Amino acid sequence: MITKDKFFRLLLIFFMVLCACSKSPDINNATDLDGDQIFDPSLYKPAEFLVSAAIENPSTVQKSTPVIIAVHGYSSSTFEWEEFRSYCESNNVLISLVLLGGHGRTYEDFKKSTWEDWQEPIMTEYNALRNKGYTNINFVGSSTACPLVLDLIKKGKIGENGMKHIFLVDPIVVSSDKLLTLIGVAGPMLGYMETTMTPAEEGHYYHFRPQETLQQLMDLIQITRKNLQKGYNLPAGIGMKVYKSVKDPTADAVSAVLIYKGLKNSDGSNIDIEMLDSDLHVVTRLYGRDNITQHDRDIQAHVFGDMVHLLRQ
Repeated sequence: MITKDKFFRLLLIFFMVLCACSKSPDINNATDLDGDQIFDPSLYKPAEFLVSAAIENPSTVQKSTPVIIAVHGYSSSTFEWEEFRSYCESNNVLISLVLLGGHGRTYEDFKKSTWEDWQEPIMTEYNALRNKGYTNINFVGSSTACPLVLDLIKKGKIGENGMKHIFLVDPIVVSSDKLLTLIGVAGPMLGYMETTMTPAEEGHYYHFRPQETLQQLMDLIQITRKNLQKGYNLPAGIGMKVYKSVKDPTADAVSAVLIYKGLKNSDGSNIDIEMLDSDLHVVTRLYGRDNITQHDRDIQAHVFGDMVHLLRQ
């Protein structure tokens, strides 16, 4: 017997299949990040994005200056943290814009990447900074970057060896898009999902999202949820703050609740969660969006200022 819930799921899958004209997307090489002409600039100009590459022999003062490893979300690029980079540079804070593995390249490169591949450049820059003697290393991640760093914390790869503060912006632990729960069934039939973006976002985000990477995303957030359900603590000496949009269309607000319940400071106290009156996903990125309000700008300014203030404590 087919229940009402199963019927609607089957109907949904049927319409999803009908909407997919081909398993191979029609990529515009001249404008799409997915193509073979546009690449994230950090790939060919690393010294303009990574502190470890920009400063060959850091001074004693530089080694103690706050440096932030800023990491973008799924299907995005270093573009996501450009505004914060400008803010940091005007406030004497060093910042590395890290490109997730498999991102910023062709659709085929993205398609074959795993979430472990996405994670690898985070550790590469972290270790490079430590090897150069930096003692005030910090992390800020948006969306999918958040479960990636939570996994590193759980595995003990980020700890008392130089990391000071971790900031999570709109972490995705539970997706707001419930269609993603069907990707394991519908994904192989769909091949990919197409997204829309503004003209200013073209070339900075993947226009097409391979079902293989969507399944990787689901695997990652499921692992993150399980770890949080079991519970674990931050290493001693590391502070964390989470900024979460209340009406986030991508990452459900319950993501912040799960982090609050499942992750504690080293002394067992609660980590700091701030819920933001916003309907944007990744509230810190306003470049390229349509219909930005003064309220959005105020929230961005607040989060930027708050993070830098906490770095100086």
